[in-house]
Amino acid sequence: MITMSYMCLHFLLALLLSSVLMINGGLAGCRHHQIKSLLHFKNEFDSRSCNHSDYFNGVQCDNTTGAVTKLQLPTGCFTGILKPNSSLFELHHLRYLNLSHNNFTSSSLPSQFSNLNKLEVLSLSSNGFTGKVPSSISNLSLLSSLDISQNELTGSFPLVHNLTNLSILNVSYNHISGNIPFSLLIMKPLLSIVDLTGNHLTGSIDIPNSSFSSKLESLRLGGNEFDAQILEPISKYTTLKDLDLFSLNTSYPIDLRLFSSLKLLTNLRLSGNQLSPAGLTSRSNISLNLENLALSGCGITQFPNFLTSLQSLELLDISNNQIKGKVPEWLWNLPRLRTVSLANNYLTSFKGRGDVLENSSVRILDLALNHFTGPLPMPPLSINLLSAWNNTFTGSIPLEICNRTSLTVLDLSYNNLTGTIPPCLSNFIVVNLRKNNLEGSLPDMFHDGASLRTLDVGYNRLTGKLPRSLMNCSSLKFVSLDHNKIKDTFPFWLKALPDLQALTLRSNKFYGPISTHDKGPLAFPKLRILEISDNNFTGSLPPSFFVNWKASSSLQTDEGGRIYMGDYNNPYYSYEDTLDLQYKGLFMEQGKVLTSYATIDFSRNELQGRIPESIGLLKALIALNLSNNLFTGPIPLSLANVTELESLDLSNNQLSGTIPQGLGSLSFLAYISVAHNQLKGEIPQGTQIIGQPKSSFEYNAGLCGLPLEETCFGTSAPPIQNHEKEDEEEEEQVLNWKGVTAGYGLGVLFGLAIAHVTVKTYKR
Repeated sequence: MITMSYMCLHFLLALLLSSVLMINGGLAGCRHHQIKSLLHFKNEFDSRSCNHSDYFNGVQCDNTTGAVTKLQLPTGCFTGILKPNSSLFELHHLRYLNLSHNNFTSSSLPSQFSNLNKLEVLSLSSNGFTGKVPSSISNLSLLSSLDISQNELTGSFPLVHNLTNLSILNVSYNHISGNIPFSLLIMKPLLSIVDLTGNHLTGSIDIPNSSFSSKLESLRLGGNEFDAQILEPISKYTTLKDLDLFSLNTSYPIDLRLFSSLKLLTNLRLSGNQLSPAGLTSRSNISLNLENLALSGCGITQFPNFLTSLQSLELLDISNNQIKGKVPEWLWNLPRLRTVSLANNYLTSFKGRGDVLENSSVRILDLALNHFTGPLPMPPLSINLLSAWNNTFTGSIPLEICNRTSLTVLDLSYNNLTGTIPPCLSNFIVVNLRKNNLEGSLPDMFHDGASLRTLDVGYNRLTGKLPRSLMNCSSLKFVSLDHNKIKDTFPFWLKALPDLQALTLRSNKFYGPISTHDKGPLAFPKLRILEISDNNFTGSLPPSFFVNWKASSSLQTDEGGRIYMGDYNNPYYSYEDTLDLQYKGLFMEQGKVLTSYATIDFSRNELQGRIPESIGLLKALIALNLSNNLFTGPIPLSLANVTELESLDLSNNQLSGTIPQGLGSLSFLAYISVAHNQLKGEIPQGTQIIGQPKSSFEYNAGLCGLPLEETCFGTSAPPIQNHEKEDEEEEEQVLNWKGVTAGYGLGVLFGLAIAHVTVKTYKR
């Protein structure tokens, strides 16, 4: 009786829900049994990431029959395994099915997709599907678009010989191997777009001896293992407009003249292949319709002359080659040129006058990692991004740069520029002037509503105080002022910046306390990294100093899902912030800043008093450096709560008592140094501790145990936890603070690769 009542109630609730969804969702005109199948399908997975309206808004039904004809899942809606008996395969009238960007990890592609024989569009990309593509997929004879890209699919090329209506095929970024079947490009009269990028395909392409008809417009075969014989058959597809053959690993150089028959070609990407010098001359006969040309990493040694005839060219990428000498003046006369990447060559100067670039139509210009010398050329009037880092430009930054109203990213770091900083920094989103010889003070001219997000002026000769008008830059996330001669007190007023995540003041002349007058928490709203080492900061840290550090108290991910901090909002480039790292006892220059964890470095100051127990609230902290100060008292027991900690340096202080036993259980702790203190007792014998060098514990007269040679047996060494009682009050305070700080989090770790600007040089 109870079971029957429950079933009736369940049915009534489902009926009520379906009625509500028919009114408010995308289910108008859908039959109840179709809605039931949709509900069953949803219940097969963890769908907490989307609500009912998200799910059913992607549903359409036939107005006459009431059958579901379209299902488009929201991104990230489902997690789980797609099983062969799924209710999905009961929706036999589906014509459009898009399950892309969900999490079906460890699922194989069920052969039951063939039950949906009315499908015209099937998109299963970015789902984590594994195994082979079932041969039954070839039974979907009405398919016009098939996308199974960015999964973990294996085996030989999927059988598609019956798919005569196919117009779009995308199997890119899987692990498909073997040859491309003969029928793919020949027997598909409607096929216009084929993307096989990033697999393990080999061999060549077969074409008939006689002439054949093709509507193929886009062919992408890059990142495979084809042999060089594939190039000549491709040249027969004269309807091609988009051709991507990057990194084919051919055994001999590619001659551009092979593509002279492709007169309609607008996009050509050959990056990562060696090119024949003979094909780079004015006689290459390459398509004059080319708009986008990517030849990065092709072993080019001279500026390609054939470019002079490409009057329609909009994007040019010849980075990562060995091009020497001067940049020709004619390049800047190409009338439609918008994006140019010349990065990582051996270029030294520009032919023509100093204003040779000024009237160019170029908006994105990447000159980084070359050998340019002399004054910085006047940038184009329409410039959006100028990247010229790691050259040898000299002279001052031209004031005309302030008249470039479209300029948002300015990266002139690692040059020999002199003079003062222009007064228009708040006009930009990213400013990186690191490692030059700039003098004077930062201009106090940051206006209200400034969009500045990144400011890096480290390693210059700047003096004076920090401009208080920086408070007007409410979008600031990253500020690096290290290695200058700035003389000022700690900038508590920067707490007014709601999004500030990284602040680096290392090696300046800052002085005074770093705690507020009321001795309360420092509490920047979103600070992930605070680096103030090698200054003249003094005073003590109050017990609540680390309370309400929202960005460091719990593990979370960046809102945009990005790995590194930077500017990713422009469709044509991305910029990644970098910092010098003092981490695990080593110094590493210019590491990319991960958005995952937090780091604090107060070393080489004159801070004194106890280390606050509230340090234990920073759950995401990965590196803590308090070395070379005047800290006294015990090492906080609460450090054992900082479970992500990898690097801990408390050396060269006046710390006393024993090393907390809990530090031995920190499984990620790869580096610890407590040398040059007044510690005593037995060193905790955790795996991470005893693997440290002796130097990490030396010059503490009372310490014993591994890795030191002094044994604790037969000595009067005190027990490890002998200072627990004296810390009870502070421990209780920390427990109380936990309730206040729960739920906050974000931190910073560092990557080790160098990267500033990445220009997006191939359109999809």
